[in-house]
Amino acid sequence: MGAVMGTLRTVPALSRPDLLAGPVAAALRGWPHADEVTVAEIDPELADTAAFCAAYQVGLDVSANCVVVAGKREGQVRYAACLVLATTRADVNGVVRRLLDVRKASFAAMDVAVAETGMAYGGITPIGLPASWPVFVDAAVAGTAEVVIGSGIRGSKLVLPGKALAGLPGAQVVDGLAG
Repeated sequence: MGAVMGTLRTVPALSRPDLLAGPVAAALRGWPHADEVTVAEIDPELADTAAFCAAYQVGLDVSANCVVVAGKREGQVRYAACLVLATTRADVNGVVRRLLDVRKASFAAMDVAVAETGMAYGGITPIGLPASWPVFVDAAVAGTAEVVIGSGIRGSKLVLPGKALAGLPGAQVVDGLAG
């Protein structure tokens, strides 16, 4: 089940665990949609969305960014992941703040995001995140036929149906998550 998106050549994700962060590979092994997920090796220097899309001829409208957000409530830090198309930005201090039920939400610091997820910064993906985290998926991402997301490392990308992301543990499809 290989496919081509832009100039990416993909193969079934579980056939190349070397292209997945440990938590991502573990999560895929138990996920009912794993057979719909493919992976493509990329140049790690081109992992950032704009550079990736330009180099591999993939549209920003089918590329999604996963951002880790944090907020405090009663002294307790609450984390969440937000998945939005690369053409948009997550409404962190509006929609996300309300969903997390915190006074103020912000992007988690890079070192915290890496430590909490076990993934590389610039490759963090909603697959394989801590089970206690909500995963907010913008409705536009869930509505894509195929979407490109991180793999947990900077040297590859995952391709899968947007609707499959709604089936992630802790996932909630949110209209208007992105602006």
